Amino acid sequence: MTLTITELTTVAEHHRAADLITKIWGRELLEPGLIRTIAHVGGYVAGAWAGDELIGVSIGFFAQDGHLHSHITGVLPGARGGAGYALKRHQREWALARGVSLVSWTFDPLVSRNAYLNFHKLGARAGSYLPDFYGTMRDAINAGEATDRIYVVWDLSAPPVPRPEADPRDALVLVGRDGDEPVRTGRTPEHGTRLAVAMPHDIERLRTMAPGTAQRWRACVREALLTARELGIVIVDVAREGWYLLGDET
Repeated sequence: MTLTITELTTVAEHHRAADLITKIWGRELLEPGLIRTIAHVGGYVAGAWAGDELIGVSIGFFAQDGHLHSHITGVLPGARGGAGYALKRHQREWALARGVSLVSWTFDPLVSRNAYLNFHKLGARAGSYLPDFYGTMRDAINAGEATDRIYVVWDLSAPPVPRPEADPRDALVLVGRDGDEPVRTGRTPEHGTRLAVAMPHDIERLRTMAPGTAQRWRACVREALLTARELGIVIVDVAREGWYLLGDET
């Protein structure tokens, strides 16, 4: 079925967007009136449609300096496989049409598919690592977890271009994997060295089936990325298999 991305402009569409967000996250995060208001004052409210079914939504508003902050983007789990990327491309064209050349957002650093989309496919760059950014959340995705986020910035001045798949095999590993468990290697980040930090294969499953393991992943990835950042070593790419690749800040 053909995927279509459109702005959501009607009251009925804003109610559908709110219902979809609740379905994805398991709790109402944005009520319809707020979505309606964001759209009314010129914010970004768009949806991904498979036929007449709304399967994805993205909502953003303008920051103090005029750039667009993309607050929430979600796709039904059973409909993933291109809708998120299509929403971001639509968001790019929407922003450029309004003279906006920068988009920011946050994402959970343990969700490898989002990390791959953000860094490898879109070419966003890492801003800062934000430990427990939202504090306690009670939705079905984040409940019981520290809400660490990576703040990313997407420069729209040049279109995303395909690049070779990243390969972590020649990098110095700071955090590896042993099955579902994270493994600290004890190695020290060094300037001029390509570094790798693993992510869990499926953090959503671990949160449900092995919450202790999920918490260990949070601690290991947080420590590695924050330590590297203090030395000016930042995320430069993400491998499809779920590895952050880091290099010196330029």
